[in-house]
Amino acid sequence: MSGDVVIQMAQQAIMVVLLISAPMLGLGLAVGLLVSVFQATTSIQEQTLAFIPKIVAVFVAILIFGPWMLRLMVDYVTTVFNNLPYYIG
Repeated sequence: MSGDVVIQMAQQAIMVVLLISAPMLGLGLAVGLLVSVFQATTSIQEQTLAFIPKIVAVFVAILIFGPWMLRLMVDYVTTVFNNLPYYIG
């Protein structure tokens, strides 16, 4: 296995990780921003108020985007296993 192949595999793996984590991180970021704006306008400084909506938003993102994320992971692993003889040989 040459260095180019290892770099290509690592690049694909990082891209898959970024694509899989993007919906959860994006939704968590948006909800966190909304909660922060709400806290700033109402002067409520309760720390636990920020965590519960973010946790719920991440779970909702997993429910909505879960099949897509699973398909993306399965496609990547299938590609790696199908190309394994090429990588080794």
